[in-house]
Amino acid sequence: MKIFEKLYQSVITASSSKSAPKVLSTLSFVESFILPFPPPDVMLAPMSLAKPDRAMYFATITLIASLLGGVVGYLIGAFGFEIAQPYIVEWGYQEVFDKVMQWFQVWGFWAVLVAGFSPVPYKIFTISAGVLSLAFIPFMLASFIGRGARFFLVAFLLSKYGAAIEPKLLMYIEKIGWATVILLTVVILFYSF
Repeated sequence: MKIFEKLYQSVITASSSKSAPKVLSTLSFVESFILPFPPPDVMLAPMSLAKPDRAMYFATITLIASLLGGVVGYLIGAFGFEIAQPYIVEWGYQEVFDKVMQWFQVWGFWAVLVAGFSPVPYKIFTISAGVLSLAFIPFMLASFIGRGARFFLVAFLLSKYGAAIEPKLLMYIEKIGWATVILLTVVILFYSF
């Protein structure tokens, strides 16, 4: 039963649609301040693979929308944290949020820069920066560099090497898919107890 190959093909098809850039920009914007949206890479990657000649355009859309969402996240942290706090706790991000707050107090600008490549959700960094009143211009500059480097790297690699990688990916996609499901199940079970 080839579940993941069909899923992969449907994602590639959807990422080729006319509305895909709008979906990408919306996801990139919202992911920067609302829990628990996935990172924009889940749309950027297949779109860059499906249309390699437009990959840098897609990365630009992703970056601009993400930065605008980062501004919203910053403002939530600065002026509406009492509204966001219960959601951070409810969705299990309090420990991560506390860790990011410590990072900001130690490294400030550099914490945001590293956030671009970090597995810690960017939204936690944007809200934390607002809570701590991190200087806005350095916050935006660090976001621009960190997020931009990540998105353009993903777009570049997939546009340049995606066609060569795709046949191998399709050969192993079922194994990769099931391994991912098992890994996620183990992680969820581990954090549940």
